[in-house]
Amino acid sequence: MDAPCRIRSATPADVPALVAIERRAFSDPWTDVSFREALTSPWTFGLAAETGRGVAGYLVGREVAGTGEVLNLAVAPEFRRRGIGGALLDAGLAAFRRRRVDEVFLEVRESNRSAQALYLGCGFRAVGQRAAYYRNPREDALVLRLEMTQRA
Repeated sequence: MDAPCRIRSATPADVPALVAIERRAFSDPWTDVSFREALTSPWTFGLAAETGRGVAGYLVGREVAGTGEVLNLAVAPEFRRRGIGGALLDAGLAAFRRRRVDEVFLEVRESNRSAQALYLGCGFRAVGQRAAYYRNPREDALVLRLEMTQRA
């Protein structure tokens, strides 16, 4: 990684930076209310990748009854392809391990080959598809799953 970053817990004070990245990364972005709810719920956690220039990316995860889900992962465009997404995913999977989840799921756009490469490289495998899951533009999602015993 050529852009050093520190992965830390995201806090409600980070919400403006997360929303700014979200709006640049996704065509159907989460709102500040969505981020605030995710960062204050006992079932969810947020991670922020911080550089000398501020927050460069984030991951939001959720755990319920032994199953984890990566709800959202984004890196600001100017920080992409520097290992920050991988560092966030590794830290998120470590957080899921601490929560003792058995498996982790996520959805990814069928057209998002770079995100798919990241997830598949970490051991996720395609287990399904959600038709018209994304709205803007309308697109199917691939459902990926990671069995945590594979990554212990």
